[in-house]
Amino acid sequence: MTFDPDDGAAPQVPRRSFWRRRWDGLRAIRFRRPAGSAASGGRSRWRLLLWALAAVLLLYYPLGAMIVENIDDDPQFGPAGVAAGESRAVAVASGLVTREVDVHSWTPMQPFFMPGGILDNMPNFQRGIMAALGRFSTELMDQVGRTRGSSQTDRDLEQARGFLNEQPNIWIWQPSVSLWPSATSAQKYRAGRDKLVAYNKRLAAGQATFERRSDNLQALIDRIANDEGSDSSVIDQHIVEQAGNLFDMHCDDIFYFNKGRLYANYLLMRELGSDFEGVIKEKGLTSTWQQTVETFRVASQLEPWVVWNGWPDAFVIPNHLAAQGFYLLRARTQLREISAILLR
Repeated sequence: MTFDPDDGAAPQVPRRSFWRRRWDGLRAIRFRRPAGSAASGGRSRWRLLLWALAAVLLLYYPLGAMIVENIDDDPQFGPAGVAAGESRAVAVASGLVTREVDVHSWTPMQPFFMPGGILDNMPNFQRGIMAALGRFSTELMDQVGRTRGSSQTDRDLEQARGFLNEQPNIWIWQPSVSLWPSATSAQKYRAGRDKLVAYNKRLAAGQATFERRSDNLQALIDRIANDEGSDSSVIDQHIVEQAGNLFDMHCDDIFYFNKGRLYANYLLMRELGSDFEGVIKEKGLTSTWQQTVETFRVASQLEPWVVWNGWPDAFVIPNHLAAQGFYLLRARTQLREISAILLR
């Protein structure tokens, strides 16, 4: 067909076939940009970002907590490289601080955005350890580290007592306390550890006092017995109030705090047996002392998979606080027996 522009007739466009029209329609739909596609793409990106963040959090907290958690109740732990004249109990105390603060993470002070912040058992175990070391440092300053009550307090022991009795949950910044950064619990415990080490070195050099008298040992034993008795009282009260509550979320806190104190006291008692070996032999306490140390060791090694606060006479669900309380009271009774003999 030809078209002459002078004859005024409209051009005749060839009619497309049915299948050609369908194909052109499909192409138009395929390559057409839908309305609002930019907004949909933005929502898709945000959705992807939220899913990625959720995945990171699910990996960060559980895996991070599993890596951090380490309830180290190794009964073989002991002081290394104790020089002649040094106290083995002081050495094991400083070694415990190093292990829990520098080798492991000090979890009681970790904030919520760190993996250790979601842990429960390990922080309470570490609190118990430091409670025992704080008590030991106090008695060391008041009794063992001075000649008599009227003598001058050892400066290193005085500072060690102050640092090791600090609160365990102080992080670098606590708005409730101060808007300015502060020394953390871990830093203060390191400072207390350094003072114990300095005291022990002076002791080896003959420049410090470690009075290996029976009255000093008796006073220290009484303080440890009082602490264990206090812990057994906490167990008793909690069992009375919450026994049989299978959803008790506080019983494991009590259990692991007691476990930490028992463990630290086990190590201290074991090494005090070496420091006061002469007194113990003179009083005929060798066998009794070893039995007491063994009670602390057994009590510190209790480690149930889940801490239950069942009825004390339950058939299926046990009460782990009651089991721990038995060893607490047994250790306290043995300590009282030792104390009575030392007074003779």
